[in-house]
This record gives sequence, structure tokens and C-alpha cells, in this order.
Amino acid sequence: MTEAAHNKRVIKKYPNRRLYDTSESKYVTLADVRELVLEGVPFCVIDKKTEEDITRSILLQIIIEQEDSGEPIFTTDVLEKFIGYYGNSVQGMASDFLTNAMAIFQSQQEAMQEKMQEALTVNPMSDAFKSMTQRNMEVWQQMQDNFMRAAGLESGTGTAKEKEKDAD
Repeated sequence: MTEAAHNKRVIKKYPNRRLYDTSESKYVTLADVRELVLEGVPFCVIDKKTEEDITRSILLQIIIEQEDSGEPIFTTDVLEKFIGYYGNSVQGMASDFLTNAMAIFQSQQEAMQEKMQEALTVNPMSDAFKSMTQRNMEVWQQMQDNFMRAAGLESGTGTAKEKEKDAD
């Protein structure tokens, strides 16, 4: 078994392009694999013929299916920018930025859901909710400004303090 399969649910992809869940002993679809993602089940997809970990390829296929059905997340402009980063000197930074942005976004979503639940049971005009939103916006803006500076671009945004500091 490969290193990637250690302590994860193993799904094998056969040459006929079918996916087989070894834990459930049954064939699965990309929709089934998507459910594993949504449920937070750790898994990997192994090519039966080469024994390579092809999890990323399967996840990309799921994204393509999701983008083709319904309201897409990625606009053509965003996809073109992604493509432009491949092979570019900022490819690693772009990857790190996206990873951090998604982690922050997920954290914000969880915190917002928690605060909304709290607001429904306590005080609907909670100062904590307002404070959290303001802090999240500041963190997001700082991360965006750092990325733009690292990419050699001037963001044109930033906090008033940063603009004053730059003016000095």
C-alpha cells in the first residue's frame, strides 16, 4: 500500500475508469466521492495499474462536474489568472495564498454560523458579531495586500494606517 493510503479510506481507479471503494467493497461514482469530501472522510484514490495516488485528479474532476452544473465558483477571468500562475515565479506564493484564503474563509464561515446561532438565541445585534466581521475583513485585506506586493503589483487598497505609513 502506498504512503498516501495510510490511515485513509482507499478508493481504487481501474483501467475501465471505474472507482472501487475498498472499505465498502463496492463501485462508487464521483458523486459518492464528493459525499466523502463533504462528510470530511479522509480518503485517497489510487490508480490500480500504476499504484499512483491520483486523488488530486479525481478532486479536479469533481470540481469540473460542479462547475458545469449550476452556478460556477470560478469565472473565466479567475481560471485564466490561475493558468497564468503555472510556471510563473509566483506559483508557490499563489498556491500558499489560495490555501490560506480557503482556510480563513472556512474559519470565517464556521465562526459566522456559530455567531448566527448565538445571535438567534441571545442578542441579535451582538457586538461580537460586528467585531468578528471587522477583524475578518482586516485579515483578508492584509493577506490580499501582501500577495499583491509579493507579486510585484500595487494593490491600491490597504488600511488608512498603511497608506499613511507609505506616505511618510
